[in-house]
Amino acid sequence: MSRTGMSLCATMVGRSWQGYGLGGLLLLSLLQSASTNAACPPAVVPQNLSQPHYQNTTGDGVAGFVTAFVQSFLNTVQPNPFPQDLIVKLIQNVNPQQNQALIKEALVYQVGFLVCLVIGILYIVLMPLVGFFLACCRCCGNCGGKMYQKQTSSVHCRRRTLYWSLFLTTIVILIGNICMFQSNKALNENIDQGPLNLNRTINNIRTFLSSVPQQFNHVVDESYRTIQEVEGNLDDIGPQLGAEIQRPLEEALVLTLTSVTTLNNDTTVTSNQLNNLNSSLSRLQSSLNLLQANVTAIRNRINQTLSNANCIDCDGLRPELQNLILDTSISSAGLNEFQNELDDIIRTNLTSKINEVKDDLNSIPQTVTNDTRDVVQNSKKLLEDLRTEISQFEKDLPLSTLNDTLRTLEQVHKDILTFTPEVEKVENIRWTIFLIVSCVVLLVVLCNLLGLVLGPLGLRPNSQPTDRSCTADCGGTFFMMGAGFSFLFSWLFMIIVLLLFLLGGNVYTLICEPWKTGELLQFIDTPGVIPGLEIGPSLGLKDNLTISEIYNGCKEDKSLWTTLRLYEVIDLDELLNVTKYSEEIERNFENSNISLSNITLLGPEDKRRLQSFSDTTKDVDFNDVTQQVSNLSSINLTTTADKLDQLAQLQTNGHVQEALRKEARDLRKIQSEIEATIDPQLEVITSTIAGLRATVEKMNNTVGEVLNRVGATQDFLDANSTLIVKTESRRYLDCQTGYFTQYADWANLTITEQVGHCGPMAGTVDSAAVILCSQMVDSLNAFWFGLGWCLIFFIPSIIFSIKLAKYYRKMKYADICDDVMYLNHIPRAQPPLK
Repeated sequence: MSRTGMSLCATMVGRSWQGYGLGGLLLLSLLQSASTNAACPPAVVPQNLSQPHYQNTTGDGVAGFVTAFVQSFLNTVQPNPFPQDLIVKLIQNVNPQQNQALIKEALVYQVGFLVCLVIGILYIVLMPLVGFFLACCRCCGNCGGKMYQKQTSSVHCRRRTLYWSLFLTTIVILIGNICMFQSNKALNENIDQGPLNLNRTINNIRTFLSSVPQQFNHVVDESYRTIQEVEGNLDDIGPQLGAEIQRPLEEALVLTLTSVTTLNNDTTVTSNQLNNLNSSLSRLQSSLNLLQANVTAIRNRINQTLSNANCIDCDGLRPELQNLILDTSISSAGLNEFQNELDDIIRTNLTSKINEVKDDLNSIPQTVTNDTRDVVQNSKKLLEDLRTEISQFEKDLPLSTLNDTLRTLEQVHKDILTFTPEVEKVENIRWTIFLIVSCVVLLVVLCNLLGLVLGPLGLRPNSQPTDRSCTADCGGTFFMMGAGFSFLFSWLFMIIVLLLFLLGGNVYTLICEPWKTGELLQFIDTPGVIPGLEIGPSLGLKDNLTISEIYNGCKEDKSLWTTLRLYEVIDLDELLNVTKYSEEIERNFENSNISLSNITLLGPEDKRRLQSFSDTTKDVDFNDVTQQVSNLSSINLTTTADKLDQLAQLQTNGHVQEALRKEARDLRKIQSEIEATIDPQLEVITSTIAGLRATVEKMNNTVGEVLNRVGATQDFLDANSTLIVKTESRRYLDCQTGYFTQYADWANLTITEQVGHCGPMAGTVDSAAVILCSQMVDSLNAFWFGLGWCLIFFIPSIIFSIKLAKYYRKMKYADICDDVMYLNHIPRAQPPLK
C-alpha cells in the first residue's frame, strides 16, 4: 500500500508541476526516486519455533524368528474379525438373562482356541496314561518288554528306516528347542528393556506436554516483542517520520541551495576581485602622480636648457617637450554602479538565508515529535489493549488439560518405579522356568542324539542280539531314557503351552492385530467402552473428538490446533485481526496536524536585488578602464632621451652639453622606474580586469539560474509540503501496521501448523505397540509355539525311540535265523574233444 500511495502522490505532484519547466521536472524526478526507493525499516524477525527433542522408545529388543509362522497359525485358529460388538455387549451388559447368550456367542467366537484347548487337554490326559500303561506292559514282558528280538532278513532295513525317522524327528524337535531358547532370550531382553523404554516413553510424553505451553508462550512473547517495537517506533516518531519528510524536501532543495551557494561564492569572489582592482588602481594612481611630478620637473629643466643662448639648434626640440606632458589620471567610475549592486547582494547575506533553510529542515523531526505527541499516546493505549487481548488468548487455551495429564503421568511414573523391582523378580523366575523347560526338552534331544550316535557306533551287523556291545546297548538305553523323559514331562509342559497359548494368542488376536489394523482405536472410540472419555466436551468442542481422529492427525504430524480442532474453541482469525486497532490508529493520525514551518528561500526584496544585479551585470563595461591602462602602458621616455643625446653632441658649450646629457639620463632613469614599477601594476590590473570580466559573465548566468530555481522550488514547497507530510505519514503508518500484519501471519502459521506437532506422540503409541506386540507378545508366542512344536513331535519320537532301542540293546534270548539256504557246486558240462 505504501508504494502505491507514493506513486499516486508522485502523479498528483507531477500534474502540479506541468508549468514549471525543466527545474520542476528535475525536482519531480528526485521526489519520485525518493518515494520509490523508500522502504520500511526491517522489523524484528520472529524467532523460529524450536521443536523438542524426543528419545528413541523402540529399544534394541528382538522378536522371535518364527513370528510369521506363529501369526499364521493364530490367524488360522482365529479367522474371525475383531469382536467389537461382542466386547461392547459384555462391558455394557447389566441383564443377567443375557449372560448365557453372550457366553455362547463368546464361545462361538473362540471356537478355534477351544478346539486347540481340547487337543491340549487330551494330550495332557492321554500322554501320562499311555506312558503308565506302556510302563506296566513292559514290566510284564509285553510291548517289547521281553529282551528277545526275532532275526529276519529285513531286520537291517527296518533298523535303518527307524534310525533315519528318529533322526529327522530329533532334528525337528531340536529346531523347536532352538526356537525356545532364542525366544526366551529375546523375551528376557525385551522385558529388561521395558522399564527403560517405558521411562523414555513417559519422558517423551512429558516433554511434549511441557513443550506445548512453552510454544504458545513463545508465540505470545513474540507478540510482545512486536508491540514493543512499534511502541519504540512511536516514541521515536520524530527522527523516523521527520527524516522521511525531510528527505524529499532536502532532495528538492539541494539543487537550489547549491545554486544559491554557488552564487554566494561567486559574489564573494567578485567582491574580492573588485576590491583588488580598486586597490590596484589606487596604488597605480599614487605611482602615476609621483611619475608625473618627476617628468614635470625634468621637462622644466629641459625647457630652461633649451632656452639658454648658448644652446645650438635647441628650438627644434621644443615640440618634443609635448611628449613629456603625461595623462596620469585613471578612473573606475564606470564600475561604481556594479559596485553598488554587488554591495547590495553582499548585504543580502545569502549565507544566512541558506542557514535559515537548513535550520528549518533540521527542525522537522522535533516539529513532528511535538505535533504527534497526543497521537502517540493514544496509539500506545491501543497497543496496550492489544497486549491485554493477546494475553487473554493464552488464558483461553485449554492448557489445563495438559497440566492435569502431566500430573497423572508423573504419578504413573512413580508407580512404575515402585513396581519395577517386583517385575524384575517375576521376570527372573519366568526366565528360570522357561530355561528349565528348554533344558528338559534339550535333554530329550540329547538322549536321542546319543542313542543315534552310540547305537550304530557299537553295533556289529553279524553279531547276535545277545552278543551286542556295551556301546550299542548304551545307545538303546539312551533311546529309552528319551522316551521316558518325554512321557514324564510332556504333559506338564503341555499345561504351560495351553496357558501361554491362551494368553499370548488372545493378546495377539484381540489387541495386537486390531491395534495394527486400527480396529482397536475404533473400539475405544465406541461410546460407553471407557466411561468418562469425552475429549471433545472437555476441550469445549462442539462435537466429540475420538481417539482415532487424534491418532490419525498425529500420525500425519499435524499440529494440535488441527488435531484437537481448537479452531472451534478460539477464533484465531478474529484474535489476530489487527484491523480494528490499525484503523483506530489511522484515524488518530488522520486527525493529527503536522504543521511545518514555512520554508522561504528568498524574500521579494532579495529577489529584486538579485534581478537588479542581474540587469547590472549585463551592462558592466570594463573597456574604459582597459583603455586607460592601455594608454599608460604606451608611455616611452626613451625616444625623448635619445633626441637629447643627439642634440648634446651638436653643442659646443660644455655646460649646455652636460645639462642635456644629464636630462637624457634622468629620462631614461624615469623610464626604467616606469618599467619596474608602473608596468607590473598595469599587468596586475589587466589580469584582474580579465578575471573580473569572466566572473561577471558567469554570474550573469548564475543569477538567472538561481532566480529560476528559487522560484520553482518555492512554488513546489508551497504547493506540496502538506502532501509530502501526509504521504510520508501514511507510509510510516503502513509500516507500523505492516509489522502487526507480518506478526499476525507468522503467528497464524505457527499456531496452526507448527505448535504441538504430535507426530512423536503417534510414534510413541506405535513404539508401545512394537514393544508390547512385536517384541514381548511375539517372543512369548514364539516360545509356546516352539514348545508345542517339540511336544507334538515327542509322540513320533517316543514311538521311533522305543522301536529302535531293541535293535541296539543287548537281548537276553537268542534267535537263530533259519532262512539261510546252502547251495552245493554243480560241475558244468564240458564240450567234446576234437
